[in-house]
Parts: sequence; structure tokens; C-alpha cells
Amino acid sequence: MQFGIFTVGDVATDPHTGRTPTEYERIKAMVALAQKAEEVGLDVFATGEHHNPPFVPSSPTTMLGYVAARTERLVLSTSTTLITTNDPVKIAEDYAMLQHLADGRVDLMMGRGNTGPVYPWFGKDIREGINLAVENYALLRRLWREDVVNWEGKFRTPLQGFTSTPRPLDGVPPFVWHGSIRSPEIAEQAAYYGDGFFHNNIFWPKEHTKSLIDLYRQRYAHYGHGTPEQAVVGLGGHVYMRHNSRDAIREFRPVFDHSPVMGGGMSLEEYMEQTPLTVGTPEQVIEKTLTFREHFGDYQRQLFMVDGGGIPLNTALEQIELLGEEVVPVLREEFAKNRPADVPDAPTHTSLLAAREAERARTTGPVA
Repeated sequence: MQFGIFTVGDVATDPHTGRTPTEYERIKAMVALAQKAEEVGLDVFATGEHHNPPFVPSSPTTMLGYVAARTERLVLSTSTTLITTNDPVKIAEDYAMLQHLADGRVDLMMGRGNTGPVYPWFGKDIREGINLAVENYALLRRLWREDVVNWEGKFRTPLQGFTSTPRPLDGVPPFVWHGSIRSPEIAEQAAYYGDGFFHNNIFWPKEHTKSLIDLYRQRYAHYGHGTPEQAVVGLGGHVYMRHNSRDAIREFRPVFDHSPVMGGGMSLEEYMEQTPLTVGTPEQVIEKTLTFREHFGDYQRQLFMVDGGGIPLNTALEQIELLGEEVVPVLREEFAKNRPADVPDAPTHTSLLAAREAERARTTGPVA
């Protein structure tokens, strides 16, 4: 099982000091978070993709390419790649290039985004969001798996005899997660292709999250990829930790209250009760996270948000240290207990390459 962090890259005011970082500072902070994640033994760093203030990560491949040069083991991912407003040809090229530069340490999460005005900025219609996601991803898969593509669809110009370059590393495309917090159509898409399904459940009650994950698992089995339990699932989480829970609550409450997403409605305590947000001690984070398996079954990837909302860099780095030193080692041990042998690990370039070679050997037989 993989553990890591994700960031949405928002530029927000620290409610304790009133200071707002510059875009330069926020971008550099995201790099520092990734490097700290590797230093403390986490597995994954994921960045969002946004094209509007107050967010800075408009070019995830630029960010991840920079991080790739400064890390050795970390899996580099996205917490959203906008399959709706990006050209699938450019996605195919950019992430294959990143895959080569990072020696295969790349996967990505397809998403539709949560900002309506982005669509017309890129010449798209938000009312076609689902259809764009379906058509664009179908083309992306072909671009990565076929050397020469002839294609015609609804949303972009046709392709005739087109070859996307560079080709995926070792002929193995990056693994894809489909991210959704509300759309059964996306769960169905992930199941149809046998890809991963990531529910970033940080804003949602467990009943809603469970309904989408259960749908994905059932449809994954329906399409013949394995049992429902073998489907590849990822989850989000949101944590703020101190060794004294009262200190954690006192420090995080202003962040919560000033949040344009979390604040202004239910109290922090009610929010923690209904969503995965955990503000407290490392032990409380462990306890809450372990309930995810009870609700959703064995899964493959757990990503935590530790920054955002104006949390300063030093504090976010402290959160990563607590994850690496006190939380994740316990979670690894506990999640491994009673895990069925046929539940797969999170796919990596190495495991996907090995699976392809094994399939080739099975279908061709031994060489005389």
C-alpha cells in the first residue's frame, strides 16, 4: 500500500499572522513538501492542476519534472489532470516525457476539475464535461498504446497517421487513476478500462464515498478485470497534528473558519465527525484512517493533505515529519494485517512492466 501527500497549491493568507505568501514562495514550498515526503519515507507526491487564482500549479509536468530531478524514489503523480480541458495529445506527450525523465516514477489522476470558468477559457463547454472526459481519455489510451493512430471524434480535429512522441517508457503507459467525488460515470469509466479509482473524500461523508467505490468495484468485476476486492482504489485524507489534541484544535480552527470550502457552515467538530478530516494527535489520525478499510475495503493508495488554507511551510513540513515518523509506519503494519493475498499492491512502472512480460511469456510460450 502506498502513502503520500497531495497539494492543491492554493495561495492563501495565514490566519494567525495575516501574511500571504507570494506565488514564488508557494511554488517553492510545494517542491520542499515533495522532498520532505521522500526524506521521511513516504511513497507518493501529487499536485493538482488549476488555471485560476488563488492556485499556482497550472503546469503539473513542469513541477513534477523539477521534483523528479531532486528525488530518487518518490512516485510523482497528479491529484488532478484535467482530461476535459487539456488536449489528450498534449497529455500523452507531456506525461510520456515526464515518465522518461523520472525513470518511470509517474502516474496520474484524470479529473474534470471543480472550477466552471476553466472550460470556456480553453474553448470547451462545461455541459459536455462527462462527454469530454470519456472521449478524451479513450483517445489518450490509444495514443499511448498504438504507434500510429487514425482517429475522429466530436471535440478535437481528426488525427491521420499520428504518432505521439516520445513513446511511453519501455512501451508501458503511466498508470491512470480516475478521480471523482460525485460522478458515477467516472467510476464506470475507471472500471471499464480496469484503471484505478480515486475518491478524494476529504469533503464527503463515508456513505457517499462508499456508494461510488462500491459501484466501481462491482463494475470492475463485471468487465472481467478481477474480483471486486481486487479493484484498485485510492482515498484522500486531511490532517493537522500536534502531540496534544487541544493544541492541534486551537491552531487549526482559524484555518478551518477562514477556509472558503470548509468554513461558514458546520463547526470544526461536526466536520471532523462527518468527513475524514482529523485534527488531533498522530494516534487519532491512525485511528481514523484505519476506519477507512472498515468502510471501503482493502485499498491501494492513501494520500493526505497537510498544507493549504494558509498553513505556513514550516508547519506543513512538521506534519509530513509526523506522518513519516509516527503515523505511516503504524498504518503500514496495521493495513498489512489480514490483507488477503489476492488483493494487489498499488501499480508501479516496475510491476506493470513485469505483468506485461509475464503475459507475453504466457501467450507465446517458451522459446525453443
